[in-house]
Amino acid sequence: MSVVSSEPSADPLMLSRLRPGLSARVPITRAQRMVLVVACGVLLILVAWHPWLTARAFVLAATVFYVVHAIYKLTMVRFSISVNSELVIGAAELAAVRDQDLPVYSIMVPMYHERESVKHLVQALSQLDYPADKLDIQLLLEEDDHDTRAAVEAMTLPPAFRVTVVPVSQPRTKPKACNVGLEFARGEYLVIYDAEDRPEPDQLKKAVVGFSRAGAKVICLQSRLNFYNPRQNLMTRLFTAEYSAWFDLSLPGLSVARAVIPLGGTSNHFVTLKLKELLGWDAFNVTEDCDLGIRIQRAGYGTRMLQTTTWEEACSRIGFWIPQRTRWIKGYIQTYLVHMRHPLQLVRELGVVGFLHFQVVVGCSTLATLLNPFFWFLATLWFLFRIESLTGFFPGPVFAMGVTCLFAGNFAFVYLGMLGCYRRRNWDLVGYALLAPFYWVLMSYSGWRAFFQFFSDPFKWEKTRHGLCVEPDETKT
Repeated sequence: MSVVSSEPSADPLMLSRLRPGLSARVPITRAQRMVLVVACGVLLILVAWHPWLTARAFVLAATVFYVVHAIYKLTMVRFSISVNSELVIGAAELAAVRDQDLPVYSIMVPMYHERESVKHLVQALSQLDYPADKLDIQLLLEEDDHDTRAAVEAMTLPPAFRVTVVPVSQPRTKPKACNVGLEFARGEYLVIYDAEDRPEPDQLKKAVVGFSRAGAKVICLQSRLNFYNPRQNLMTRLFTAEYSAWFDLSLPGLSVARAVIPLGGTSNHFVTLKLKELLGWDAFNVTEDCDLGIRIQRAGYGTRMLQTTTWEEACSRIGFWIPQRTRWIKGYIQTYLVHMRHPLQLVRELGVVGFLHFQVVVGCSTLATLLNPFFWFLATLWFLFRIESLTGFFPGPVFAMGVTCLFAGNFAFVYLGMLGCYRRRNWDLVGYALLAPFYWVLMSYSGWRAFFQFFSDPFKWEKTRHGLCVEPDETKT
């Protein structure tokens, strides 16, 4: 087993040093703070001057926001059925690929407190249909993670595997570890996997063919993600419906629209030299995948969806799911504020349409989790107590849009989960998508938790606990 210690030349914080304007190292700039303070001041003045009018204007703006967001989501799903929504690599194309023509492929697996996943990980990566002498697999282990290091040292790893030790330093994040590994990557292409991942065996070959077909501007291919334990409990069933809708419907639609694609945390394949050109990941962003997807687009490159699946372990306990979702939403907040530091520059780099896509994909999805509780509260008051004064918030047209959002809009989001399960052939999970409103409550709780944590502890990495599913679900398809 080869063990590499990070050398002083490996700078995992290079993005924050060389391009600080694209890093979340400074969570919110002075100018953004001033805008926030001024906006809050104006709002307080308006509330003091005319509270009812201000409230009605807020409700109107929020209702329009919900309508636009719902239409946008449905439009992206409509785009997803296009023949160009994903790169589909057929069996004949794969059969024509000769092993001697394949490039070296780097695989990086950042691991922290993953002792229980080591054995399954090595088995899964050993089953990849790719020449062993052209695999460059790095297990990125934290220097002070003695349990995981001991578990790895107790195994006899195949020759393609090596261990890269990540020194203890701040911030303690996955992207920082990935930047260390990127310094030592040997392959023409590179992919990130998580410790519990089970990629389909032909995924690397599909990615090589996919890059050859996609064109020089495409430097990232995102695989689908789904779960091998969808039926473990109610939490995993709802999580599976969400992932099926997101990776099988929404992201392919964004790809067709040539919109910014917030990458998944795993199974994104890169052209290694281009990734190094972008200075890797932002070590201070706790949803580094989303941020990198935006930076790829801003740099003039593109991302395509690749029709292949990596199976992961769905988080099965609310106590672990909430910190995970908190981290994701906090990272979206970081990403939005970083890329909105200079809005006009963002418009120039993404174009007007791309800029609007960014607002909806990153900004609106986060805002929705924060707004939802207020409108749930108003709806509950109305239905339980019939408080007549609440009708003042909803004059005719606003009430019509609100009713549309309440019924048609919510139905649309539930339907997306049902359709995602259906297309995954998880027939028995389709009905569970009807319980999505309860799942949204957990998301909004996590959203507000992320909002406050962003200001109190922006770089805190709440790690997802794996190993709660003993054996993969045999019914996955």
